[in-house]
Amino acid sequence: MEEVLIYLVPVLGIVGLIVMAIKSAWVTKQETGDETMVELAGHIAKGAMAFLKAEWKVLFYFVVIAGIILGWSGTLVANSSWIIAVSFVIGAFLSAFAGYLGMNIATKANVRTTQAAKTSLKKALSVSFTGGSVMGIGVAGLAVLGMGSLFIVFYNMFVVSTGGDVNGDAMATALEVLAGFSLGAESIALFARVGGGIYTKAADVGADLVGKVEAGIPEDDVRNPATIADNVGDNVGDVAGMGADLFGSYVATILASMVLGREIVSNDNFGGIAPILLPLVIAGMGLMFSISGTFFVKISKDTDSVQAALNKGNWISILLTVGASFFLIDYMLPDGELVLSRGGSISFTKMGVFGAVVIGLIVGALMSIITEYYTSMGKRPVNSIIKQSSTGHATNIIGGLSVGMESTVLPILVLAGGIYGSFMAAGLYGVAIAAAGMMATTAMQLAIDAFGPIADNAGGIAEMSGLPKEVRERTDILDAVGNTTAAAGKGFAIASAALTALALFAAYVGLAGISSIDIYKADVLSGLFVGAMIPFIFSSLAIAAVGRAAMDMVNEVRRQFREIPGIMEYKAKPEYEKCVEISTKASIREMVAPGAIAILSPIIVGFAFGPEVLGGLLAGITVSGVLMGIFQNNAGGAWDNAKKSFEKGVEIDGVMQYKGSDAHKASVTGDTVGDPFKDTSGPSMNILIKLTSIVALVIAPHISEVPHGSVAALEKEELKKEITYVESKVAEKSPKVEMIK
Repeated sequence: MEEVLIYLVPVLGIVGLIVMAIKSAWVTKQETGDETMVELAGHIAKGAMAFLKAEWKVLFYFVVIAGIILGWSGTLVANSSWIIAVSFVIGAFLSAFAGYLGMNIATKANVRTTQAAKTSLKKALSVSFTGGSVMGIGVAGLAVLGMGSLFIVFYNMFVVSTGGDVNGDAMATALEVLAGFSLGAESIALFARVGGGIYTKAADVGADLVGKVEAGIPEDDVRNPATIADNVGDNVGDVAGMGADLFGSYVATILASMVLGREIVSNDNFGGIAPILLPLVIAGMGLMFSISGTFFVKISKDTDSVQAALNKGNWISILLTVGASFFLIDYMLPDGELVLSRGGSISFTKMGVFGAVVIGLIVGALMSIITEYYTSMGKRPVNSIIKQSSTGHATNIIGGLSVGMESTVLPILVLAGGIYGSFMAAGLYGVAIAAAGMMATTAMQLAIDAFGPIADNAGGIAEMSGLPKEVRERTDILDAVGNTTAAAGKGFAIASAALTALALFAAYVGLAGISSIDIYKADVLSGLFVGAMIPFIFSSLAIAAVGRAAMDMVNEVRRQFREIPGIMEYKAKPEYEKCVEISTKASIREMVAPGAIAILSPIIVGFAFGPEVLGGLLAGITVSGVLMGIFQNNAGGAWDNAKKSFEKGVEIDGVMQYKGSDAHKASVTGDTVGDPFKDTSGPSMNILIKLTSIVALVIAPHISEVPHGSVAALEKEELKKEITYVESKVAEKSPKVEMIK
């Protein structure tokens, strides 16, 4: 029974990749449009690939150096191995490949969506969403295949072949080596997200400030030298960066649940590994139901709601996952009580685990709904920013900041309730499995998220090709919905990051040999404050990088308008490649410092001050990072849709305001400020939170306060204490005491 289920996981990943290939082939077969459209799409694809090649060249050296260090360090402690370096390299490669898959299909789907928009909104949605689903299914398929396959290899290598205990050091070693896969994935994700975010926003800000504000030409006007770089940025930041981002998030969530599952003694039909195997099976199952949900995302006529169609597919995926999880958990986990020693030896039942999965899915859905409210057109928050735009640029900025700060309240309350509820249901394992449940439908979430940049590119191609007005109107409908779904996806990701970080934190505490984090200690409290500061300096570096690169872009666009006669009269072509080169060089140069902070800060603090101070640092990063992420994502999304509202016209104090009005210009300024918030710094927070926790988990055996190899002994002592406690409370031996023994 164990062998059948454990090998089913990578098979489900392969099935996902086959479906991805079929959908990709369908998109490729769609019509590409006229010669001008194909030429513009070619410029975008060429620029995107040039960026990826430049980024991969830098990251290759990082992966090689980090892999060598990891391999050497794996030989220094008992609960690790040099094979962690191999795991790290595979994780890094698949993370980069996931980003490439998304970018490759997006640069094909954009022009095909433009061509489809000539026919109908229904056809345009079909092409753009299918392109997004290729990315979503591909990312989830690679994650399930990679994690499932490596776990089989490491389980047989370190546990089965040695006759080791599934709850002891042998399994701890297998999961420590598997953590290298997650570390590789998250490392690449951070650089891809930050680098791609700097690229896209430098181009976007430069194009907006000179094109729309100074020259008064439309967005994506072919005369704007930065417009190709802007469209390239949608692919390298919002697609390739996002693909690597959610690949890393998916993997980290599964890993956290597996690490805590090792601490549960389970008398099941799978050799005692059911709590470890369960997150992998839930992920594979969620992939299948996400694929099912994609077939329900469609509209019958142009007047139908695109948002409603996306919500329908999402909810079907979620409900199918909930129903299947009940039967899966009932089948895999044993009857009676299960005990997790971490966090006070919490006892729970398999229905408690199911309850935690349900809580995770509810938290994810609520986070998306709340984010949609704060960033959607026509809702109070966005309308308040529109109204404040009428009195100038400053009041628009004030309004956007206020909305962003207010938007942290409900998500944090939902998140806190989810943490408490899942902990009560199944202890810290419940918190981890709640995150796994939330991320189970990642393929659908990412498909919904990725279709937005495709639609945005399609609108740009329509504008630059001079297509009829109704074509741009259709792509703008998709783009506006895409802005909201992108913001909702980022809220979803930051919520999962918080739950995953807490689970990783619990696993770190166990491996580091400490029982608690005492903030009454001066050094621990200092670590807490330093940790809370890191998301701020990280954001500062990312936003400042966008500002510097945008200044270079603005100067280049102004130079071309000044020195190349005939651009404004359509008599001369701008030098698009110069702007692409500026964004590429700036993003590669500027992504290093934020990435170094995320990777080096836990290493320095852990080795210099010990595991407890590092625990304080992680707590500070998690709390501060979650708040910063929600604030920046929602403020940026609200600013963006406030600006887009003027394109159809808005009523302010009884007067209709349109594009080109003073209020619209103020909204462009707000959107320009919000761009690095929502597309560079904000979405990087969830990677920062998880990456620092994974780095801490990997170095935990090296800084542990107990002798190497005695972690299992420490856990046995904790179990003995639990037995003594229960026996003191119960007059005669209960089934619980027998089970613990």
